[in-house]
Amino acid sequence: MNIMHGHIVPETSGDKLPVPEEVQEAVRTLLRWAGDDPSREGLLDTPARYGRAWKEYCSGYEEDPAVHLQRTFEEVAGYDEVVLLRDIPFHSHCEHHLAPIVGTASIAYLPTDRVVGISKLARVLHGYAHRLQIQERLTAEIAQCIWDNLRPQGVAVVIKATHGCMTGRGVRTHGVDMVTSKVLGCFRDNPSSRKEVLALMGHG
Repeated sequence: MNIMHGHIVPETSGDKLPVPEEVQEAVRTLLRWAGDDPSREGLLDTPARYGRAWKEYCSGYEEDPAVHLQRTFEEVAGYDEVVLLRDIPFHSHCEHHLAPIVGTASIAYLPTDRVVGISKLARVLHGYAHRLQIQERLTAEIAQCIWDNLRPQGVAVVIKATHGCMTGRGVRTHGVDMVTSKVLGCFRDNPSSRKEVLALMGHG
């Protein structure tokens, strides 16, 4: 069992994933370069754990987020207003320092004639977040994926996150959020529609 956020969760097959020796040796090299001794007791298993952790952090490379949008529903009883999933937590890593990016995303779309299960929007987010990222690209990739696959009238994505490369190194400034947005279709072309959806997201 593992403990995550105070809850006991079962071990996954990833906990037993073999880690190639060259990956483990690379971690040992990094530990030595940082000033520690990879042969001491507390670090003996760290190279393998670190390798498995990074395989999990970057699991998005092994999937196509668009597959989550393939099953849609047309029986919506004439519903033609905004569909919004707000403040979805996510965890990613920046491609410049491999530091954590932790935040929330709000994803909205205005359906044309079909909708998708709301959990699929979160899966699209996580599919792209579990890759090395910059927040601007992450925001754009989510919006474009929904636009291309659902063919809605409009898409809006707003991401708010903190960056470990700013809080843990360099300027070492805490309590600063970065906010990015991407709007397509009617949310881009119609100012009143854009204002409405951003207000629903809490960013109006």
